[in-house]
Amino acid sequence: MNFNTLHFNVDAGIARLSLNRPDKLNSFTGEMHAELRTALDQVQVDEKIRVLVLSGNGRAFCAGQDLADPEMSTVDGKMPDIGNLVERNYKPLVLRLQNLRVPTLAAVNGIAAGAGASVALACDLVVATKSASFLQAFSKIGLLPDTGGTWFLPQRVGMARAMGLALLADKLTAAKAAEWGLIWECVEDADFAARIDALAVQLANLPTKALVRTRQAMHAAPGHTLEQQLSMEGGFMRELGWSADYAEGVNAFMEKRAPKFTGQ
Repeated sequence: MNFNTLHFNVDAGIARLSLNRPDKLNSFTGEMHAELRTALDQVQVDEKIRVLVLSGNGRAFCAGQDLADPEMSTVDGKMPDIGNLVERNYKPLVLRLQNLRVPTLAAVNGIAAGAGASVALACDLVVATKSASFLQAFSKIGLLPDTGGTWFLPQRVGMARAMGLALLADKLTAAKAAEWGLIWECVEDADFAARIDALAVQLANLPTKALVRTRQAMHAAPGHTLEQQLSMEGGFMRELGWSADYAEGVNAFMEKRAPKFTGQ
């Protein structure tokens, strides 16, 4: 696929999707959102894909919304409807990532600010370089964290830390983000590419359906009673217990060999 604002390729079951506006710190535009929808549609239908790696080209992961994008312009003295922008672009993007048929890995190589930080947090695993950072800058321009920021932050780091990050708009280092549990891992910059590759291969070789059902169950838990969660687990276990990957996993265990999962 040829895109203006993205790089996208698939190899050995790994889809790599890179935001590609490095001169603008990979900030979002209407064109980028449209291209992201097309790329994620491909990930959703291509059964050879077993994992998605989302990254940013250049020195940033993503700086959030490009305020110079035409969709953010004042026309004839009328301010843009930012709420409509969220509904049309950011809400579908986050929900698509949360409901994708494969696990997702955010490779945060630099600043992840505003919506860029939230899009990273919408992925199943977030790994960042030691030089990377996370920033909720909304209060500096009179807005609140969007793209799921008010949902992800309290769940990951607790209300006190979430409020501090959102109200004060202080930059959070990747090391502190890992210490707080906001992300999975912070690695040295020199080791970053190799670590992302290793994780991508590991995820691509695991039982895809089981990983996705795990994501769904964990995200459902805060809104469930224990009884409801137990019922959801039972339903998913019934489904997965009839899968080819479960049969392969059991056979491999009994035969004392490494399993060869197919995602089926």
